[in-house]
Amino acid sequence: MHHLTANENTRLLLWSRVREFAVPPTMIESATARRAVGDWAGACAAARVDVDLNLRAVGRAHGAQVVAQVRDDLRHLAPDLLRWHFPRIPPDGLLRPGLTVSLARYGPLHLVARTPPAWADAGQRISLALWDPGRPRDGAGAHPHPRPDRRFRLDLHRHLWDVRRVGELRERSGSAPAGGCAVDRWVDEAALLLRADGVADGVVAVRLNTRRWLAVAPSEARIVECPPRSRAGPVLPDAATWVLPDLELLRAGMIDADRLHPLVASALLPGHRAAETRNPDRTGERLVECRGATHRIGVVDGVLVPLDHDADEIRREELLVALGGPPLPCLRAIDDVHRHPESLVDVRARLDHGDAAGAIAAVEDLLGPDAILRGGALRDELETAVRRRLAHGLYRAGLLGGGGAPSTQDSRDTRRSRRNRLRHATH
Repeated sequence: MHHLTANENTRLLLWSRVREFAVPPTMIESATARRAVGDWAGACAAARVDVDLNLRAVGRAHGAQVVAQVRDDLRHLAPDLLRWHFPRIPPDGLLRPGLTVSLARYGPLHLVARTPPAWADAGQRISLALWDPGRPRDGAGAHPHPRPDRRFRLDLHRHLWDVRRVGELRERSGSAPAGGCAVDRWVDEAALLLRADGVADGVVAVRLNTRRWLAVAPSEARIVECPPRSRAGPVLPDAATWVLPDLELLRAGMIDADRLHPLVASALLPGHRAAETRNPDRTGERLVECRGATHRIGVVDGVLVPLDHDADEIRREELLVALGGPPLPCLRAIDDVHRHPESLVDVRARLDHGDAAGAIAAVEDLLGPDAILRGGALRDELETAVRRRLAHGLYRAGLLGGGGAPSTQDSRDTRRSRRNRLRHATH
């Protein structure tokens, strides 16, 4: 394990968090099962990928051969793997909003994956569509950037979404440990980019950050500082610029192979066999120091209750609290779990990454499936998630956009405020 710089550590902590919450195992299992029986649309639904494709219209405009190519690619698309590798942003590792990524090209036509703008990103959904440069806004609705982004493109990196090409992942992941840059791959990837764009020779710009750019000349196998005029030409895709995060996480000891996507694990670690999963042996009981004794609280009949006090005693204590008396420690502990549970940060992370089912399961495991949630930070987070889902639904329906949509900065400010409120609630 090599020593991490501060910047590397921040980046890897972000990706470690992404790997924990962004693509839950239940999603991978469900999407894989549906893809295995040829149900590509079902696999997309399981991976929270919306399909905005009209293949009949494509056939009329571009012919049956193009439709056959698109269908073939869709049958081999692993939407959960696409989500695993999709571009993300700090500080929470959410999907990069308002982005259009090219996955494949059929002449002028692009199969693209899109993310909604930040104000409508609840659920962290991705949509699939076909983009025609002759009809650039067709089917894009209120999307702010319907044109494929030249920096974030995966048509040259099918191993990040196409099950037929996953075997290339190890070779094309990069190996240089310095700052996460895949310098050892830049010349080959730049040559690949120029060939794909029909350019015999040239210079490819490499973006390291907003201020630092380099230039790669594949014919000379040379890397130099990038003059400003070169930035208007081909740009090395981000997927080729950086070492695969999973490889860095493994090297740093921040993830084990069993937490990787199975397709990624099989490519990076040939011969690896996943450990047998076992259900943890948990009673669900928690210990509370209550008036000089150690008591238990746990879920009974779907509700979190004190286990070492009888019903009559609980009724008396609740009456005393209603009259202004101090609460029984066991009852106070239950109230704290309802309002400010220790797992609140993880519940919110699941909500932010769109895993509503995982968040609800965590809450039910904590409080019981029949609990009536009390006022507090946990309830606020769940209610906020519902309101943001409504905004996404309005965006998908085309009922909000343009002047009626909150600004991206407003969305970021709201998310920052929620993070700060959560941090305060959990300390």
